Order: sequence, then structure tokens, then C-alpha cells
Amino acid sequence: MTQQLWRRYTEWPLLLAAVVFLAAYSFEVIGNLREQDAGWIETAVWVTWVLFVVDYIANLALAPLRGRWFVRNLHELVILALPVLRPLRLLRLVTLLKVVHRAAGNALRGRILTYVLGSAVLLTYAGALAVLDAEENAGGANIRTFGDAMWWALTTITTVGYGDHYPVTTMGRFVAAGLMIGGIAVLGVVTASVASWLVEQVSKDTAAEVEAAEAPLRVELARLSEQVERLTSLLERQS
Repeated sequence: MTQQLWRRYTEWPLLLAAVVFLAAYSFEVIGNLREQDAGWIETAVWVTWVLFVVDYIANLALAPLRGRWFVRNLHELVILALPVLRPLRLLRLVTLLKVVHRAAGNALRGRILTYVLGSAVLLTYAGALAVLDAEENAGGANIRTFGDAMWWALTTITTVGYGDHYPVTTMGRFVAAGLMIGGIAVLGVVTASVASWLVEQVSKDTAAEVEAAEAPLRVELARLSEQVERLTSLLERQS
């Protein structure tokens, strides 16, 4: 089996695994469950992690140039190596983003918008979950509900930053830093895509207006050309 064939067969199962992981982790964090009390939820989280590990090993084994593939995919190894830090488990959702990217379509703009908008929604939700996981049981924390976490994530990713909610733990601040950096990148692409679409629409409208304005001129030029040809033919006959 080739690496390309493996990816084709495992793309949607991995997507399903990522969705199951996100649902289980969300239930665990929002319900403020401890790992020892989570039961099947924690089991689902670890099972999906095993699936990601199997996919990584298979891709490494099937890669034509294993050394090059390993170097270019060091980030995937780092993602798999971080299950001990609970909030950072959400980095596994990069798998979900890769599938969304492949399924976004062939049109460049459609692919970019689908990928970026999906990334923005997922980044906001994952940031809210991660900061809630880090903050909800910390002393002096002011982010203790999922509503607080989502509000904080939205104001952070959009660079508004009201300051009514903020992380107080070290892990929460790491999550905030990642959300800030990721938010600037994602929203920058969204802004560029919208600006590109507006420029294209204006260009199309301008071209249509020019076409409409030139149409009568073309008709008049064609009529004049026909008259000139007739006069030329008449002069040739008389001479």
C-alpha cells in the first residue's frame, strides 16, 4: 500500500476520530470532570489518540523518503507527544483541519474561505475549551463557565480584548498567547480573501459597464465601415 492510498482510506475515519475526540473532551471540560471520574469519556480521548499514533506510524512507514517526511512533519510528532498537558490535547484537531482543507473544493477562493472560516471557528472553540480546562478550578480565576470562556475567546481572537475575563494560570496564558497568534493569522487571511473578492466584483462590474458603453460605438463603427466599403466600391466602378 502506498502512502497516498493510506491517506485516502483513512481520511474520513480520522475525521470521525477527531470529532469524537472533540465531543468527549468538550463533555469532560464543560462538565468539569476529573480524569478519574470521566470513565468512558477519558477512554474515548485516549482511543482517538491511539488512532492518531497509528496513522502517524503508517504514514512514516509508507513515505517514499522517510527522513524527509519525518523532518517535514515534526509538528505532528510534537502534537502526539503532548497528551500529558490536557489543554494542549486540542492540537490533535490539526487532523480535522487537514481534512477540511482537502474537502474544501478545487476553486482557490472556495478552498481558502472554507479552510480559514473552519479554522477560525475551530480555533475559537478549542481556545475556549483549553482556557476553561486550565482556569475553571484555579484559585482567583474569573473564567469558570463555558460562556465566560467563549466570550473570552471571541474577544481575544478578534483582538478586541475587553479585559473583563482573562487567564491567571500559566497554562491559561500559554493558551491565550497561542490564540492571539493564531487569531491574527486566521483573521488576516479572512480579511485578504474578502478584499480580493470585493476587488474582483468591482472589476467585473466595471468591465460590464465598459462593455455596455462600447456596444453602441461598435455598432456605429460597423455601420461606418460598411458605408466606406460601399463608397470605395462605387468609386472603383466609376473609375
